[in-house]
Amino acid sequence: MDYRKQIPSAWHSLPLGNLTSQLDATEQGLTEGEAAARLTQYGPNRLPQKAPVPLWAVVLRQFRSPLIYILVVAALVSVAIGDLKDAAFIAGVLVLNAVIGAYQEWKAEQSSHALRKLLQIRASVQRDGDVREINAEEVVPGDIVWMESGNRVPADIRLLTAHGLESDESLLTGESLPVLKDPRWSGAESATVGDRLNMAFAGSIVTRGRAKGLVVATGLGTSVGQLALDVLGETGRPPLLVRMERFTHVIAVVVLVAAVTIGTMGVFFGGYQLSEMFMFGVALAVSAIPEGLPVAMTVALAIATTRMARRKLIVRRLTAVEGLGSCTMIATDKTGTLTCNELTLREVRLPNGDTFQVTGEGFAPLGEVLFNEKPMAPGSHESLEWLVRTGVLCNEADLHHRNNDWVWHGDTVDVALLSFGHKLGWNRESTLDRHPQVNQIPFEPEHQFAATFNQTADKVTVFVKGALERVIAMCRESSCAEFNKTELESTAEKMADQGFRVIALADGVIRDSIRPEDAPQIPGELRFLGFVGMIDPLRPGAKDAVRTCNDAGILVSMVTGDHRVTALAIARDLGLAHDVGQVMTGEELSEKSAEELAEAVNRIRVFARVAPRQKLQIVEAARKAGHFVAVTGDGVNDAPALRAANIGVAMGKSGTDVAREAAELVISDDNFATIVGGVEEGRVAFDNIRKVIYLLVSTGAAELVLMALAVATGTPYLPLLPVQILWLNLVTNGIQDVALAFEPNEGDAVKRKPRSPRERIFNQLMIERTVVAALLMGIVGFLTFRWFLPDGASEAEVKSARNALLLLMVLFENVHIGNCRSETKSVLQLSPLRSPVLLGGTMIAFLVHVAAMHTAFGQLLLDAEPVSLQNWGILFLLALSIFPVMELHKWTWSIRNRIPNGA
Repeated sequence: MDYRKQIPSAWHSLPLGNLTSQLDATEQGLTEGEAAARLTQYGPNRLPQKAPVPLWAVVLRQFRSPLIYILVVAALVSVAIGDLKDAAFIAGVLVLNAVIGAYQEWKAEQSSHALRKLLQIRASVQRDGDVREINAEEVVPGDIVWMESGNRVPADIRLLTAHGLESDESLLTGESLPVLKDPRWSGAESATVGDRLNMAFAGSIVTRGRAKGLVVATGLGTSVGQLALDVLGETGRPPLLVRMERFTHVIAVVVLVAAVTIGTMGVFFGGYQLSEMFMFGVALAVSAIPEGLPVAMTVALAIATTRMARRKLIVRRLTAVEGLGSCTMIATDKTGTLTCNELTLREVRLPNGDTFQVTGEGFAPLGEVLFNEKPMAPGSHESLEWLVRTGVLCNEADLHHRNNDWVWHGDTVDVALLSFGHKLGWNRESTLDRHPQVNQIPFEPEHQFAATFNQTADKVTVFVKGALERVIAMCRESSCAEFNKTELESTAEKMADQGFRVIALADGVIRDSIRPEDAPQIPGELRFLGFVGMIDPLRPGAKDAVRTCNDAGILVSMVTGDHRVTALAIARDLGLAHDVGQVMTGEELSEKSAEELAEAVNRIRVFARVAPRQKLQIVEAARKAGHFVAVTGDGVNDAPALRAANIGVAMGKSGTDVAREAAELVISDDNFATIVGGVEEGRVAFDNIRKVIYLLVSTGAAELVLMALAVATGTPYLPLLPVQILWLNLVTNGIQDVALAFEPNEGDAVKRKPRSPRERIFNQLMIERTVVAALLMGIVGFLTFRWFLPDGASEAEVKSARNALLLLMVLFENVHIGNCRSETKSVLQLSPLRSPVLLGGTMIAFLVHVAAMHTAFGQLLLDAEPVSLQNWGILFLLALSIFPVMELHKWTWSIRNRIPNGA
């Protein structure tokens, strides 16, 4: 069923009369028969369940690469001409690549897959005149639903009545503070989700109060459901995939042109037979195509996956590993990502001007209360104790220490006050034992305060908290000598400008007796105790993470549903923005064209009060501006943007299943600072892939030079057989390139500016270095082959010359691997012990070839044979020639590009 067509989205703007008639509903609810009919019509109230990707699909996905296609064609050609050994080698590479990649992705899929639980809850509905509890999946449009504190809203609901109802909609809007609902509110059809005060939205949580409402949308028809549909849209392509596609297209063209050109030269100018040159073309293709690259790249990404997992970052797609390292912009949600999503009391102001700072993050009461930068002992400041007592007693939350952890329940303001009380030795349970509650006035929107009446000694005292202007109006000016309404309001306004939520507190003795069954009057003649400032604090390390991203040349933009003032205050604290000119609201964003928004993303650091779909617009604009975009977030509202970004990073602990399903990477500890580790590991992964590409392409190009020289000079024999070239590319070099993928960080990964999105993976530096290395190894190899090949050579002498050349190429690879360890640093600066895997891999590659020279199987497979000690010495000295040449190129490159020595 298409809910978007059948259910309008402007339920908040319709008069109640029109609403009930359009839904054919009444305030008395539905009958069971009507509910059953509507359940058939609208379907169950749930989001679509995405099944895990089957193993066969994960395996098949490993073959979706242009480089894999080229290898498949090469294998088929080898089979067609009868070279089954070549075909078997290539097939082995393809299978190994698929096994490694499929295993990693299958593990990630299985560990990250979870059922969506946002709508798997119970709901109290009115059916046949009675209120009964049913599975939320059975709720239908037209149902009357009752809600109270602690309930998760089962569907999109238009409120009919409400008593102090506050709803936590942070997972939908990104706004950290609960929203006070008002059934009487009316607004324009264009009002954003966060401003629709007469609506309760599916997936949000009732933090305070109670309400009755009419269900207007279920399942995919809800705001959550429409976001779920957005998630199914087009996804961004990981940067590595983009670069590798460019690279493999270039390789394919080069291979085709080289094979046709050299083959034509051989037939028309070299006197070779067409069949011989076809075989030669296969050899050229084998030498030019880096057959080991898919395996090495998969291993490099798998290694980075493991390293990221150690740093609390779970990878769901291998190709997304280096995405953070490639990204030039990170668009991050505020609530739950940069901040704790736990309101924290940060500052206390008394009427006499005494100001106290409160340390600690979140609801856990870990921290101190400071006065003049010195910790306060419990009971050391009488006026402060009065304020704390009021905050603890005028409270409906719970905060307990259980199983070595803190657990809480209730409104975030109340929990923050209890946490503050614990820091000064106040416990709600023991305080209630001393001062039992007699009566209360629950929070109501029209009152803007809450009050409790408690027994204190032989009298009843009322304890009040609420909006500053409301509480001040209830106080007598003579209650304290320093009482000055204008100054207090001015101070509170300044705190609000800093992003604080300001709560005032007061108490007073009740002269008349009051009983639990009485309806208490609004208190008056109270004593003003002061006010507190609360804020959703930054996550530990978030500020440093933002600074590190800036140093790494990555733009960080905060995207939130919070108001401009709150968002700017957080951004200032992060060092992200400094003035209001760097903030754009959702209303301002809606007035921008796509081109104007694309220009704005480079200067706007904070997007405030944005609707969920506007986050998607921001991501699309950033991509249009040329950025590789990473999006971080934890809520349902982040899912479409996570899906559309080049790299989506979801919070694993507090994040919704919808967000995790939409992302490629998941931060398991919900700490934005973890993203810095992701940037580092992503860049290291890309560096290692470049090193592997350089090793494989330069040695492959050397074989190409070798073959071209043989054709150009009319050499009567192939210097290397196709199976020998495959041995070099897949076995000896294959062992080394996999080991090279384990190379650790050179130390400057997060200090470098990000690569340009338009930069090719095979850039100027790699082209130059590949040409130099290929010419040296190709020319030296060809001259060595001719030196070992006498005129009129016999078959045995040809075999011996090829065997010597094959050993020389293996030795070249063993020496050249050291040059590949860094693009800028000298080999002499990099201890081989720093990378034991690479050292071991190089030794194994060498010993494997030596073993092949001295065993029957190797001799049969490769036409290999042992080499004399004298020839060993000659070949080893020739192989060392590549070391000084590449060192010279590194030095000249650093001079030309002004790279500091050793950088």
